[in-house]
Amino acid sequence: MALGKVSVNNLNLGQGAVTEIERYFLFIGPGPKNIGKLIALNTDSDLDSQLGVPASDLKTQVTTARLNGGDRWACLAAPISADGDWKIALETAQQQGFSVEGVVITKPVSKGDELSAMHDAAISLNNTYGRRVFVMAASAGIVAPLTWSQYLVEQKAITADVAAPRVLVVPQLHGNDLGVLAGRLANAAVSIADSPMRVASGPVLGLGPVPVDAEGIPLPSAIRAELDKARFSVAQTYPDYPGVYWGDGNMLDTPGSDYLVIEYLRLADKAARQIRPLLIRRVADRRLNSTANSMAVNVNALMAPLRKMAKSTKFAGQVFPGEIQTPKDGDIVLTWTSKTAVEVYIKLKPHNCPKDLTANIALDLSTDDSE
Repeated sequence: MALGKVSVNNLNLGQGAVTEIERYFLFIGPGPKNIGKLIALNTDSDLDSQLGVPASDLKTQVTTARLNGGDRWACLAAPISADGDWKIALETAQQQGFSVEGVVITKPVSKGDELSAMHDAAISLNNTYGRRVFVMAASAGIVAPLTWSQYLVEQKAITADVAAPRVLVVPQLHGNDLGVLAGRLANAAVSIADSPMRVASGPVLGLGPVPVDAEGIPLPSAIRAELDKARFSVAQTYPDYPGVYWGDGNMLDTPGSDYLVIEYLRLADKAARQIRPLLIRRVADRRLNSTANSMAVNVNALMAPLRKMAKSTKFAGQVFPGEIQTPKDGDIVLTWTSKTAVEVYIKLKPHNCPKDLTANIALDLSTDDSE
């Protein structure tokens, strides 16, 4: 004998959105107020109240980043003392549960070892917390009594032989170059798939005065070109075209790498952040198994973030492409390496992007039969 029973359960199929942290940066640098604290800032924040009235490099870079970051800009700031350790501020932010896409360290570096330490810290965050970040470092601008040739030698020595794929370094030629680039990368009106070089994003805003060397020579374009070759990220201009723009966001990666520029790293990191929670939900879930149906269902589920990243929009006769090309069959492969271990291989394909354009013009001097 038995009594009838009816139960209704809510099934969680894991179809919700994953919180995006792209464009949210942590600024760390010496400041006179709120040392050791983490300060949330946005476009409405009173920076004098939060970061102190006296001028500081931290406040200068945050101010310029906000100017270039658009109406949805927000960041986290961690003021430290003049001799403070940025590593402590970074670890504090992690322990308090703050996830950011980028870490902006405003105190200029002078040696390659400092850049390597920043890369090591970024890798450690991934290993410890599963958080992927890139680091934006600064190097000093020119000061007396250096000439441009001497300055270039000093700067090139900083990045020489450095392999730090998650670090980019910006020389503070105008005093606030780091903040300009940080704001440009954080602007919600521009895709993370776009290079900071993109002219259609508009000119940079609030860049400091043009520097001069000990001989009074204004910053030559040849120096910017040489700094770019040395893997620094610098502003640039186009002769007879108004405005100041930016060059590539150069990562300190090794030659031949897939991640020599910031936009490629940002795409891979975003995909990883979107897919990681989906993998966590599948731990010890037998619905993911080696049967053909299960493999097909789970490949389709893991493909969802890529399809979202690839979504394009057509408006006014123009196509605004997604962040990546539409994924195809075979772009995700699941491989069982044992009864309990699965490896997932995922391929992202960025769109082509013109950075070196050449026009070839020819004359047609043939006789027009109609004349």
